[in-house]
Amino acid sequence: MFYVLVLHGPNLNLLGQREPETYGSDTLNDINSKLNVISASLKIELSIFQENSEGALIDHIHAALGTKDGLLINPGAYTHTSVAIRDAIAGVSLPTVEVHLSNVYKRESFRHHSYIAPVAVGQISGFGWYSYILGLQALAHHFRKE
Repeated sequence: MFYVLVLHGPNLNLLGQREPETYGSDTLNDINSKLNVISASLKIELSIFQENSEGALIDHIHAALGTKDGLLINPGAYTHTSVAIRDAIAGVSLPTVEVHLSNVYKRESFRHHSYIAPVAVGQISGFGWYSYILGLQALAHHFRKE
């Protein structure tokens, strides 16, 4: 059994009503339910949190040290602005997969840079809610090949 921390960043609590043409119609609860279903088949236990605050996200990352095997994170807009979240991920040295619902490289140019990607195993974007499933599968693959 592997233990994974799933973090949803700012504004993801508004999924399903916020810009559905960009983020889809699934709610955060829908995504979490789908993650819980797939995690069982991957033999992964999830701890899932959504936070709008940068500091709260960092606190969850720090708390994962020694208790979790990996991190699946959608840092939202903090992807492009937070050196602090990047440093927290680097500091705990957990295999991390960064996910995004939209294809950030087809959007505004400021979204093309990720502070998280250099400290992550990989990044998945553009597949809507399925980005999370792909990210969890990628993390499971990473665990098993180590």
